[in-house]
Amino acid sequence: MNLHRKVSADLTGRAGYNLLLRRKWLAMAALACLLAALVLVSLTTGSSGLTLGTVLETLLGGGTAQTRAIVCNVRLPRIAAAMAVGAALALSGCVMQGVLHNPLASASTLGVSQGAAFGAALAIIVLDAGTQNAANAASAVTIRSPGTVTVCAFLGGLATTAVVLGLARARRASPTTMILAGVALSSLFSGATTLLQYFADDVQTATVVYWTFGDLGRPGWREIGLIAAVTAAAFLYFLWNRWNYNALEGGVQTARSLGVRVDLLSYASMILCTLIAAISVAFVGTISFVGIIAPHMVRRFTGSDYRFLLPCSALGGGALLLLGDLVSRTVMSPAVLPIGAITSFLGAPVFLYIVFRREAL
Repeated sequence: MNLHRKVSADLTGRAGYNLLLRRKWLAMAALACLLAALVLVSLTTGSSGLTLGTVLETLLGGGTAQTRAIVCNVRLPRIAAAMAVGAALALSGCVMQGVLHNPLASASTLGVSQGAAFGAALAIIVLDAGTQNAANAASAVTIRSPGTVTVCAFLGGLATTAVVLGLARARRASPTTMILAGVALSSLFSGATTLLQYFADDVQTATVVYWTFGDLGRPGWREIGLIAAVTAAAFLYFLWNRWNYNALEGGVQTARSLGVRVDLLSYASMILCTLIAAISVAFVGTISFVGIIAPHMVRRFTGSDYRFLLPCSALGGGALLLLGDLVSRTVMSPAVLPIGAITSFLGAPVFLYIVFRREAL
């Protein structure tokens, strides 16, 4: 009788686990379908009034020269940039939250984005890596040396990450303290960026100000390819360590008892998170809160299982930024609002909800 009960309980538990897995796979498929739907909507949204049939015909090699220019040279790069940057910021936030055991951790709340923005501004003003493009008002910023801007943005973001990790290790800071340190560092780098603008000429100041607004239409295919390639490499590393992140959810001591090299994993993960966030900031400007919203949004369906949380966060980040881009292009059409402002409006209420929800718990 006891054996029969044990077998029945085992079968029931296995059935429940398989049902949970199916739900997570279904959530991932639903996010992929949502992303595909947003891509189609983005392709057909604009002042030119292209229909879905015309867009599909153009993508298949047909259409007029005008429709090909609109679809292939304007809308497709913008959509690809939104998906690549959204995935990068969401993955960065997802992994930072796990490594630091802090649900509010992201590139924007820890000051990484602001540090990267300072590095990029330093490259644009001091190293003359970018300037205003007077010949083309639609793309007011030209990055003459993408490598210089990216390296400077990465170093600025890395400086912030080093301070946060040093604080966490030396002082055993609480999650709340790390967020407060990130706020202080954000203010520090924002002030430094303002000082750079003060000593810059009018053209350089206008370039930096326009750059900080955030613009998904700014990067070309080369820059989008670089963001996508680095993000894909980081994603493969994160996915390779999915079981280590799952172990880390149980606490540092639990993870170490399971053979996880916690310090190495934490440092490598934070450096990669900084890299993909810094590259995104370097080419599209500062975009806040995507790294917080997307992981929390998908956790409701996948839980903290990084086998599903990582790919779903990437899909959710791409979908979220595409949605924000649609809002920015349609609210005051034909004018395009800064995508950074749109994501801040969307993200601030979610951030407050997370803070007060944690206080209630």
